[in-house]
Amino acid sequence: MHHKSDRLPGVDPSRREGPGQVDLQRWVDGIAAIASAVNRPASLPELLDLVAETACRLMGYEFCAVFLPDRQRDVLVITGSHGLSRDYVDGVNSDHPIAIQPGADAAPSSRAYLTRQPLQVSDISTDAAFVPWGGVAREQGYNSMISIPLIVADQVLGTLNCYTRARHRFGTEEVDLLTTLAHQAATALTTARWRADEARKLRDLRKLNESLEEQHQLLRQGEEIHQRLTGVALRAEGVAAVARALSELLSRPVLIEDAAGSELAAVPYDNRVPRAPGPVARENEELSRLLDTVLPRGRPVEVPSWEGAAGDAATVLVPVALSGEVVARIWLTGSAGRLGPLDHRALEQASTVLCLEILRTRAALEVEWRMAGELVTDLVTANQAVLGTAAARAQRLGHDLSAPHAVFVLRDDSGEGRRTSRVLNVVRSVAQLVRPLPMATTMGDYTVVMWPAVDPSSDELLRAADRIGTAVRRAQADAHVRVAVSPLCHTLSDYPRAFRIARGALEISGLLGSPERTVTLETLGVHGLLLQLEDTGELVRFASDALDPLRAHDTARNTNLVETLAAYLRHDLSTARTAEALYVHPNTVALRIRRIESLLGKSFARTEDLVDITMALMVDRVARLSGS
Repeated sequence: MHHKSDRLPGVDPSRREGPGQVDLQRWVDGIAAIASAVNRPASLPELLDLVAETACRLMGYEFCAVFLPDRQRDVLVITGSHGLSRDYVDGVNSDHPIAIQPGADAAPSSRAYLTRQPLQVSDISTDAAFVPWGGVAREQGYNSMISIPLIVADQVLGTLNCYTRARHRFGTEEVDLLTTLAHQAATALTTARWRADEARKLRDLRKLNESLEEQHQLLRQGEEIHQRLTGVALRAEGVAAVARALSELLSRPVLIEDAAGSELAAVPYDNRVPRAPGPVARENEELSRLLDTVLPRGRPVEVPSWEGAAGDAATVLVPVALSGEVVARIWLTGSAGRLGPLDHRALEQASTVLCLEILRTRAALEVEWRMAGELVTDLVTANQAVLGTAAARAQRLGHDLSAPHAVFVLRDDSGEGRRTSRVLNVVRSVAQLVRPLPMATTMGDYTVVMWPAVDPSSDELLRAADRIGTAVRRAQADAHVRVAVSPLCHTLSDYPRAFRIARGALEISGLLGSPERTVTLETLGVHGLLLQLEDTGELVRFASDALDPLRAHDTARNTNLVETLAAYLRHDLSTARTAEALYVHPNTVALRIRRIESLLGKSFARTEDLVDITMALMVDRVARLSGS
């Protein structure tokens, strides 16, 4: 806050004689020192300290201060001073700030600031307006003061306050000199502010220029990313090329999978291998939700570590959506937080190119799948008009009907509407990665797949059926899909029977409430054996003879004895559980069971009778599903 006399060239303290007495040479030198300070890179407080110091040395005062209004222009605060202690300055600014307000009882500095006229107090002990500052004034040791407004271009910037220990009357010439000094100080203050404002603008312009250069660089690099990935799309280089380009742009391992979780491309980087969660890990509720989440194109999300994940490295998932449906996923090794603007641009562009590749692939495959689907329909419905050309048609599509196949029949029983088209898309995404290539189509509520058996003696077909069911459930979180597997087909004439058996197995599994998601003839027991019979005529007559009395009674009296019988056997002869399933009272079930025993002339207490009734229902189910 205090400054040495070497800041004022030519000033000789020994020539200072007392308050109000000045040496003209020293005056000129002091004014020049203020002007010189403006041209130096001095801060505003340094400049105002110099103004206060100059006033003290030129006029012979002990203390001087420069007051400026605060940001709100509510109070005047000491911004520069000379001779005043730090305690005094802090006390005035924090405890007794000078409020800018009109009136005779306002502080002298406030009145000088508002009236634009110098205002002096020869004896502060007799001025009522100075009472709030009397204590700090006595501690500082001054008794007289004068406040000169700092005016430039008709604008009041603040005040220059001078204080003397001795009681002093500031004369007219002295006030004029102080006013001249105040004008010079106001001009210097305005110039300093202008210079500071220009320096700030210059800094802002430099920052803006740097920002523009950075943005230009980002745009240039972004354009390079766009051109590179667009080139991949225009050249139709496929998903593998997108993965390679993205890995190089992000400097990370990249793995791309389809909506069913089947790997489409994987590119390692820097000895790191891309990874994605396996089927077990995907059963986790949080991870499953992330897999099905549709995000803005190219937006990454960090995936929590899953059970069985290698190491502690973070993993990033970028869902690729098309028309609100996740059609692919990009997996990245590393943290999402380290992805910069260009990385996000690359991911966004890669997502767009992937959508184009998927649409292109879908368009090309759609024709093949449609033709293959027509062939499947002809085979399983025994269309004799086209069976002669079936083998040649299949060969043109890349399928070999000389190899054994199994028929898979799927249905999604998830409630409102059976989404066979979406199930078919998932089945196709799984099938297109298999060689020899399977064929698939939809028939009503069913999805029918002809799956080649590379090794008929193994569990290959069951694993394939499980994989398809899992893929559908993963792609549609609310799906309740079951898959039935037929016996192997070795000739073209085997396919209608295989379809009938697999469809029947699927329906019987549903009727029995089986928890199995993959249905085989073995899992159905006796029903499975009955489904394989070629001639069921005698069995159908047996079932009709056994159940016709109940059907006649139901028709004549509008009862539900056949339904009650099926539920009673399905619930292990439990009256209570049967009543719960049929939403009736247990006594009602008991009455119906006695009526059934009476009409059939059989008793559920006798094992032979129970077997006959159970077999009749089984045969009836199979006959109805087989169309016999």
